Amino acid sequence: MRLIRNIVMAGITAIFVVAWAFPIFWSVLNSFKSEKDVLAYPPKLFFEPSWAAYREVLFGAQSILPNLWSSTVISVGTTVLTMVLAIPAAYALARLKLPGRRMAGFYILLTQMLPPVGIIIPYFLLLRNIGWMDTYHGIIIIYLSFSLPFAIWLMVSYFEDIPFEMEEAAAVDGASRLTTLRRIILPQAKGGIAVTVVFVFLNAWNEFLFAVVLSGNTVRPVTIAMFNFVSVEQTPWAQLAAVSVIAMLPVVILGIVAQSHIVKGLTVGAVKGGGRR
Repeated sequence: MRLIRNIVMAGITAIFVVAWAFPIFWSVLNSFKSEKDVLAYPPKLFFEPSWAAYREVLFGAQSILPNLWSSTVISVGTTVLTMVLAIPAAYALARLKLPGRRMAGFYILLTQMLPPVGIIIPYFLLLRNIGWMDTYHGIIIIYLSFSLPFAIWLMVSYFEDIPFEMEEAAAVDGASRLTTLRRIILPQAKGGIAVTVVFVFLNAWNEFLFAVVLSGNTVRPVTIAMFNFVSVEQTPWAQLAAVSVIAMLPVVILGIVAQSHIVKGLTVGAVKGGGRR
């Protein structure tokens, strides 16, 4: 019975892996095809690969290099600002006996329930009235408004799982609260910080709805550039596939670099720490 159960579980896992990986595999495959090969029926698995689509989207008339730069500035700016604010806020909610702490945690979670389409018009009017439309700082501030609650909510659980006795020992040695956070708590929460950074960066990099409304000719992320390749008259599918592959690379690289910390961070909580009070 155990062998049959293992075979069934392996088969189900394989189905999910194939369903997840096939779109990525097909995008990579199509990015090396000519437009004729992309539209061929039945689809071609064997063809003469070409870099033409990549050359066109990187150095052609519709180069996405400015769009990649816009996405990088927005995503990095949002991630850095979010983590600078989220870490002390999450630490305060997890460790300090603040009045209204439970209500603050509930409010942070409540902000994640708001439908983005319901708040995009107020955001648009706000940025237009203060002259921040189509600017990096304007879009970063808007992204911060929904990335920060998510990051705080995620980081609180990691800080709560760190044994409180470590802070008490540091306090006995004369360390201040800030020193304890910097030298004791943050090294212990590296996994959680890595997970939060990846999620915040991923959300900012892939965001489309706010970008299409709040950006313009000056700031145009790569998600908007991908959308511009789709038209009623003709869609260059090979170029669109090449753009999608290029757009995936920064997130993949970030995931590989932070892989060890991410795995550690995702497993935090499997064995509860003794620090909750």
